[in-house]
Amino acid sequence: MDHKAADSLQDLQFFGEFGGVNPSISDSSTYTFMAAKTMFDTFEGNTEGCYLYSRHSTPSNLYLGEALATLEGTETANVYASGMGAITSVILQMCDAGDHIVSSRTIYGGTYAFMKNFLKKFAINTSFVDTTNLAAVAQAITPNTKMIYCEAVSNPLLEVADIAALSKLAKKHNLPLVVDNTFSPLAISPGKLGADVIIHSLTKFINGTSDCVAGVVCGTVDFCASLKDVNSGAAMLLGSTLDSLRSSSILKNMRTLPIRMKKHAENAQYLAEKFEADGWAVSYPGLASHPGHETMTRQMNKDFGYGGLLTLNVGSLDNANNLMELMQKKNLGYLAVSLGFYKTLFSAPGTSTSSEIPMEEQKEMGLGEGLIRFSIGLDDDIARTYKIMKACMQELNILSTENVSA
Repeated sequence: MDHKAADSLQDLQFFGEFGGVNPSISDSSTYTFMAAKTMFDTFEGNTEGCYLYSRHSTPSNLYLGEALATLEGTETANVYASGMGAITSVILQMCDAGDHIVSSRTIYGGTYAFMKNFLKKFAINTSFVDTTNLAAVAQAITPNTKMIYCEAVSNPLLEVADIAALSKLAKKHNLPLVVDNTFSPLAISPGKLGADVIIHSLTKFINGTSDCVAGVVCGTVDFCASLKDVNSGAAMLLGSTLDSLRSSSILKNMRTLPIRMKKHAENAQYLAEKFEADGWAVSYPGLASHPGHETMTRQMNKDFGYGGLLTLNVGSLDNANNLMELMQKKNLGYLAVSLGFYKTLFSAPGTSTSSEIPMEEQKEMGLGEGLIRFSIGLDDDIARTYKIMKACMQELNILSTENVSA
């Protein structure tokens, strides 16, 4: 998405019914009809502009969905009560008993657990592979494969997917490519690169205020309609409905997303360069040393940088915990999961957001016990932040990274 497309988010006009600059919130669970036939037609999906029941749709959810479709350049979008609500609905809509998924090995722990454990109830199996290795992805595809799934920038290792290459491979095998773009809104536009379905946890950067949980599926009109089908739609029947009040709140917060993403990325780039110059084991796609740097540079929207996430490996879980506690004490941020907040958030993913992944698999993929994931905040004086962080490292005597594997 370029500046022009980003500006289109600002240009969306959803006026309130009394001329308010914000759209009115539909605070109703059910809607009345003047004619019984209109209710029947609405239930069957044969009417436009009519609402039946808030699990089906609401004006507030429609407004937010249209804004998110504009963000990702898709035909339409459905919003959900959580990112996992979006992810699980897509997977269960596309896959039947006996089917197979090819997925990135490094993904959000909840997604991993759903694919690895929960889907076994339906005899749906998943092959977890290094999706930066196209040969490995191709080798994992079977006659029963129904999708290729990846994260544009992976959680928590920040591996960068070559979406255009994955899309070409997926199309060769007549498979949909599903991309979770939670870590890189605006920075990467998966739809333009060939992704068929784009998912976000709206909880993170898009909302940006850490006060709600929500998700979205961006795609074609036909696919999004299938998710809402009253007879066979996974989203409709599983009931992951986003509340209208939250939809309205997220829509208002989206207006500052371009400004926020630029600042998150600017601060993360500054810190990553300083950490690397100091010899720390830092990983950030904006560094030339990052394995995915060239891929990210090739497919990114350069106005929005390389994202707001970076990782540091400080050698051990004790070092990680001590450093995070000290940084929180120094008011550098919060020891908390999630991302996209105005304050920096940090956590040890191996024992938190990726704890669902068995330890032996964490080690195999390079998720060390001493790894800290940082969601860099909107600090105005990032140089001061860096100096205090460096002082914290020195105080704990973990400045050296000689024995740390990156």
